[in-house]
Amino acid sequence: MTEHIVETRGLTRTFVKRGWNGRAKTVTTAVDHLDLRIAPGESVGYIGANGAGKSTTIKMLMGILVPTSGTVRTVGLDPLARRRDVARKVGVVFGQRSQLWWDLPTGRSLEILAAVHRLPDAVARERAGRLVEQLELGDYLDRPVRQLSLGERMRAEVAASLMHSPELLILDEPTIGLDVLSKQRLREFLIAERAERGLTLLLTTHDMGDVERLCERILVVDHGRTAFDGTLDALVGTVGAARVLVLDLDRPTPDLEVDGARHLASEGGGLRQRLELDAPLPRVLAAVAERATVRDLTVEEPDIEDVVRRLYERSRPST
Repeated sequence: MTEHIVETRGLTRTFVKRGWNGRAKTVTTAVDHLDLRIAPGESVGYIGANGAGKSTTIKMLMGILVPTSGTVRTVGLDPLARRRDVARKVGVVFGQRSQLWWDLPTGRSLEILAAVHRLPDAVARERAGRLVEQLELGDYLDRPVRQLSLGERMRAEVAASLMHSPELLILDEPTIGLDVLSKQRLREFLIAERAERGLTLLLTTHDMGDVERLCERILVVDHGRTAFDGTLDALVGTVGAARVLVLDLDRPTPDLEVDGARHLASEGGGLRQRLELDAPLPRVLAAVAERATVRDLTVEEPDIEDVVRRLYERSRPST
């Protein structure tokens, strides 16, 4: 096994747009001297604003785009020189682009993909059977892909990407548009797959739930450069974005002022109160319990786009 399943050094990709007369041109740098290293078994969230360079990076990792400069290794291989070999070791799921055959039954798509990867019949049957069971695909294997709901199709896409038992799974916005239950099912499967097989995940998403449940490490990219590399808690702490505790109390209560939290707002004469957390939740709840009786509570996580925006604002010089 390679030391790094993904490694880039000075990876750069520029795009040139020429003017109408063929002379004037605009050069856009999508990825700018990116140094990226992901170890086998890691689960990494690769996040940033639209146009930050995420999709361009993925395309270079897969050998779809040629870097302007720098080097890239995916599963220890040069993806340009050995694109087919990379494809045998990497699975990719694009949330808005299907790798399944639209008019064919879902099960037939899996059979075709097994043939594409030249899997022996016995191996193909075993893998398909396992994935169908774990992803709960059995009820619609005979239905054309175009008749599947979005949640059903995304589970089928994940099954398709794992038919060849890849070392690395790249997920590009896999839960976009999914309902809460579909997101939960998909996340639980991916967590189990990592635990059982040591699968490496590289995930791009705008969903904080994806990042929280699936990612041990966060890479934030801004204009093609790494703006942050660390844990989610460290990222939230860096930019000052905090979780908000929403309390439903048993009776109208004056604004709660407790150590480890800042009162934000009250509703219904104090029946519902919102506190910004500056300390661990159990400590704040213990302090609240001394002053009020809590009937229900929820914790609102920072919005991922807000966290990224704050990071961008901190990293850019003021004008």
